[in-house]
Amino acid sequence: MLSGVSLFACKEKKRVMSEEVVTIAPPVADKVNKELTIHGDTRTDNYYWMNDREDPKVIAYLKAENAYLDTMTRSSAKLRTKLYEEMKSRIMETDVSVPYLKEGYYYYSRYEQGKEYPVYCRKKGSTEAAEEIILNVNDLAKGHAYYQVGGMTVSPDGQWLAYGVDTVSRRRYVIHIKNLQTGELQPELISETSGNVAWASDNKTFFYTTKDTSTLRENKIFRHLTGTKASDDQLVYEEKDETYSAGVTRCKSGKYIMIESGSTLSSEYRILDASKPTAAFKVFQPRQKDMLYHIDHQDNQFYIVTNWDAVNFRLMQCPLDKTERSNWKEVIAHRPDVLLEGLDLFRDHMVLSERSKGLTQLRVINTRTHEDHYLHFDEPAYVASTSVNPEFDTKVLRYSYTSMTTPVSTYDYNMDTKQNELRKRQEVLGGYDPKNYITERIYVTARDGAKVPVSIVYKKGFEKNGKMPLLLYGYGSYGHSIDPVFSSNRLSLLDRGFAYAIAHIRGGEEMGRQWYEDGKLFKKKNTFTDFIDCADYLVAQHYTDSAHLYAMGGSAGGLLMGAVVNMRPTLWNGVIAAVPFVDVVTTMLDESIPLTTGEFDEWGNPKKKEYYDYMKSYSPYDNVTPQAYPNMLVTTGLHDSQVQYWEPAKWVAKLREVKTDHHLLLLHTNMEAGHGGASGRFKPLEEIAMQYAFLITLEGK
Repeated sequence: MLSGVSLFACKEKKRVMSEEVVTIAPPVADKVNKELTIHGDTRTDNYYWMNDREDPKVIAYLKAENAYLDTMTRSSAKLRTKLYEEMKSRIMETDVSVPYLKEGYYYYSRYEQGKEYPVYCRKKGSTEAAEEIILNVNDLAKGHAYYQVGGMTVSPDGQWLAYGVDTVSRRRYVIHIKNLQTGELQPELISETSGNVAWASDNKTFFYTTKDTSTLRENKIFRHLTGTKASDDQLVYEEKDETYSAGVTRCKSGKYIMIESGSTLSSEYRILDASKPTAAFKVFQPRQKDMLYHIDHQDNQFYIVTNWDAVNFRLMQCPLDKTERSNWKEVIAHRPDVLLEGLDLFRDHMVLSERSKGLTQLRVINTRTHEDHYLHFDEPAYVASTSVNPEFDTKVLRYSYTSMTTPVSTYDYNMDTKQNELRKRQEVLGGYDPKNYITERIYVTARDGAKVPVSIVYKKGFEKNGKMPLLLYGYGSYGHSIDPVFSSNRLSLLDRGFAYAIAHIRGGEEMGRQWYEDGKLFKKKNTFTDFIDCADYLVAQHYTDSAHLYAMGGSAGGLLMGAVVNMRPTLWNGVIAAVPFVDVVTTMLDESIPLTTGEFDEWGNPKKKEYYDYMKSYSPYDNVTPQAYPNMLVTTGLHDSQVQYWEPAKWVAKLREVKTDHHLLLLHTNMEAGHGGASGRFKPLEEIAMQYAFLITLEGK
């Protein structure tokens, strides 16, 4: 199936290179005609054959693309190494997290000099007690190219640890059980799981979620008794609706085990007394179309965060024995200008996570006196969020704060006295001084009048003369907000004269739930035009120009990249599309592909003609045309479970076939990883260094 790589070398002078370099012709993938017909419409996909990761010819093609990238970026190899070492040098290699108290133990993690993975530890009763190593992931990861631990959960009595392990990067975890008193691993292993468990109060029973081996949908909940075989586990719930996924957790008070079934627009809970693990789960409130709700427990009542008759969500409560919606009583009413994002419950307090004008807020309410107040933050763009708060009976809230200039900071806040204690701020080695950098928050008027927030950071001395490089980042899907957080890695761009901007475009929830609603289904194109309008504004205000403007997005943000390069290819000098979702129509028509059925509420179901037509009108792969495209770097992972590797691979092959320019088009496939890239602390820096070197080289720096 593979024509292969042309082996002749040629001398070619490129605008993006500062010197003459030897290049090879790019890989040429075979065109194998494949006609895909639905609704009387036929699409021809000449690269459909790449949909087989077991085919050695597919692997050969991906390796050829990697070899091509290595050749074309050979002149920047030293820069990549320098960037990697630069970013690594800012990291505290010997580091310890702030301990948190849970059920009599202080838990924390630490990193050791030169080691990739964390060491998880605890101390009993006091932070001055002897250290007990729960799990040293460095030891476990030996011999594995990829190793990820997830869902670490200790039984209430502190004796047992259950944790998930993924060695392929497909998010298919094997649950291991460790006796923390003896240090011994139990012989039983539980495969094809989400990695998470919920312990019952008896300290020997836990519940876990398994995945469909084909679609990777989390669909079954089992009960396991420690010391028994997984084959003896009892199925307690199966989610049969293919548009829903299921998961299981234990509420913070420890009183209930909760199964949540959820789709994009609807949810349903089942609850079980944690002291009665063999009893039957009870439906909390039956699922209803377009109604989302999330529950938690405090004393003799449940609290419910829901969008029932409340676009931006509101807070309700109900008795323990009367959980149906007819018994819900309003606590916090819906507010059109404030999005209620979450709830943290304590014995005498609740903390609401809210969002107003695109910025996060923390609101503390004393549930005994009903007095409330907000924490105050004064930077123009920042992120404040509740952190690890497993203890129910406490007056201290742990929260996290960061901005584009302030490293991640952990605070303990006394909710009664309002005393605020900084427990730790991420240390950036190398003499970082936040006073040398400036952050801005501006609002761009989109073509339909919507006000789109943009967060910007740059180093002092950045001149708004229209000639400076700027990297614009965007996502805009699933109601996921991209917040203005700090990145020590990003300093490698800022210190070389780049500005970095985030366009908080529709499809996210930065400006409330309606912001999300206005960026999905038949309004999806608002996401793309918002991003373009933000870019045009930054050019018009002389932050940059098209010769120095760059764009980046990953996953659904990679879809954004694919759409905007089709729509406005000359607006960008370079684009990075990471694990991009670009073959929208074909993927959404194939219900065997992981995640497809659960996302019909996000993109639409193309088996319905109106959705098919709209989706086809923006799908990046289907809209590649003979035109000049910007310089592009595309990345993927062979084992990606979220966006299958063949989407970016096909897209690059089609771009190579039809584009009319001689700009760089590079595809990098991580042959050992998936959607999140490499595992570990330092290994991911190699890919970031590759991305940054791509941008810096285009600038001729």
